[in-house]
Amino acid sequence: MALALPPGALAGQDARVARTVLDLLRLLADRLDPTDGAGPAGELEHAATELAGSEPEAGALVLRIRSAMDAGRRRESELAALVETARELTSQSDTGGVLDAIVRRARALLGTDLAYLTLYDADRGDTYMRATAGSVSPRFQALRLPLGAGLGGLVAATRNSHRTGNYGEDERYRHTEEIDAAVGEEGLVAICGVPLLVDAEFVGVLFAANRSARPFAPEEVALLGSLAALAAVSLVQTRQLADTAAALDALRTAHAAIAEAAAAHDRFAGVVLEGGDVADLAEALGRLLDAWVVVLDADGTPAARFGATPDDGCWAEAVRSADAAPGRLTRAGGVWAVAVVAAGQRLGTLLLGGVPDLDAGQVRTVERAAMVTALVLLFGQREAEADRRERAEALTELLAVADRPRPAVLTRLAELGVAARRPHVLLVCRGLGGRRRAVLRDAAAAGGRAGLVAEHEGAVVALLPGTDPAAAAEPLAHPATPEEPEGAVTVGAAGPVHPAGGLAEALAEARRSAEALLALGRAGEAAAAADLGFAGLLLGDRPDVAGYVAGVLGPVAEHDARRGSELLRTLECYYAAGASPSRAAAALHVHVNTVAQRLDRIGALLGEGWQEPDRALEIQLALRLHRLGAPGRAD
Repeated sequence: MALALPPGALAGQDARVARTVLDLLRLLADRLDPTDGAGPAGELEHAATELAGSEPEAGALVLRIRSAMDAGRRRESELAALVETARELTSQSDTGGVLDAIVRRARALLGTDLAYLTLYDADRGDTYMRATAGSVSPRFQALRLPLGAGLGGLVAATRNSHRTGNYGEDERYRHTEEIDAAVGEEGLVAICGVPLLVDAEFVGVLFAANRSARPFAPEEVALLGSLAALAAVSLVQTRQLADTAAALDALRTAHAAIAEAAAAHDRFAGVVLEGGDVADLAEALGRLLDAWVVVLDADGTPAARFGATPDDGCWAEAVRSADAAPGRLTRAGGVWAVAVVAAGQRLGTLLLGGVPDLDAGQVRTVERAAMVTALVLLFGQREAEADRRERAEALTELLAVADRPRPAVLTRLAELGVAARRPHVLLVCRGLGGRRRAVLRDAAAAGGRAGLVAEHEGAVVALLPGTDPAAAAEPLAHPATPEEPEGAVTVGAAGPVHPAGGLAEALAEARRSAEALLALGRAGEAAAAADLGFAGLLLGDRPDVAGYVAGVLGPVAEHDARRGSELLRTLECYYAAGASPSRAAAALHVHVNTVAQRLDRIGALLGEGWQEPDRALEIQLALRLHRLGAPGRAD
């Protein structure tokens, strides 16, 4: 209720009324809520003014009331400003917007020349300038404050507010050249800083500053602290919202990648269910990602290719990187690679290229392709191992038979696809070193579904369809190298032979041929008995004398038969005369120049090196056999 006093009511200095007014003023001064700016206080102040002449206490009470009312209005204004600030901060969706709003509001609320904010860098252990309002110095805007250095560093170190009316002359702070230079360039004099704290977490420091010397009142520090508390909470919440949004985006991306990979997995599974093999999977993956694809087996040999694949040597680094991270897609040398692993066993490597980059979904797609490829390779490997085991058992049984195999053995061979009554060659591979698996694989590949391969008495024995034993043996031979000094593979061959008639003789001959190569210092080579010259005549169970003579002297004999010349007789006389052309000429009753011309013709027919010791021995032996009548080919 309003208190209405008529004008001049106190003019008569009515003591009773005066005492009443003073009592009301004392009560109001003691009980006045500074937030109440209206009511009877205004009317009492007017009454007290009339009392001031006779009652000095009335004037002092009026000043107290007026000060409380002013403080109330100021607090009301500050609270309204803080509410508006909170509303603005909550409307910001990014950290940058929050920080700019904080320093802008701080500058407006305190009416300072400048407001700025530093954030804490936990990795470097300092704070760095993040947002400013009213700043004109680029150096100041890029300033970093070590903990404990300057006013801001002290606030950060102690987590307490600090203020100074003249920073440059204040010895309480540890001045540094860098900080003082930046503050001087900005022209700052009075500075107030308060920490940004959320619970026990230190976020940064909020500053207000002026370019003239003036102290900051406690109320201003409190106001800046309130704003800092509000700002710290908003900043942390904004960061959390940003982190949550990023996590949701990552989750959505991951979900899309998983869905894409699952679709690709279904596609690869469909290829397998339709009877596709590793080559079909490589093609499906290559077409899906528009890339070239190579699948290597456990030995590094390409098992499938799709697209324009590069040279084999360019992916060694990628294979090594894939082996270091099984099951995960890696990249090295511009080639993507993932190890193909199943049941804890490394079965090979899937390589991919021709694409600059892969997103998360494509990475999962390649890894799924590797998983399906691993299963196909594992099933194929086990099936192949079972087939190789059965074939090896069949060949071992066949080699153990001294005579013709039993009908049951022939039936088993037929079931395996081996035509026992057709010509085959038998190979014995010795000195395998570290190439045992490679020889087994290559021999099996050479024979296909019509051949047999087994390990027998320390050697690899292969029964392959064909009629040329030397040609079949050559691909399996391997010389020693500096990298593999013990890796020489020497191959002895025999045949053609019909498995239905037994393999005992062919096995013995092939083994002797391999042993002869080793004895002659020809490790790492391949040969049949017929390819070993006179040594082959001694090793073979059916020596082909006529074939040996024709192989050594055939061109010369054909020339004599066609031209009616005497080159063979000249050779005999030449060697009989101790390789002397003059003595050979005397034995032939011709001029020595004639012998020289005939020897030139013989050299052209036999080729270079015909007079070297080993070759000369072969020629002389063939001449002796020819003189004996060169018996025909043995049956």
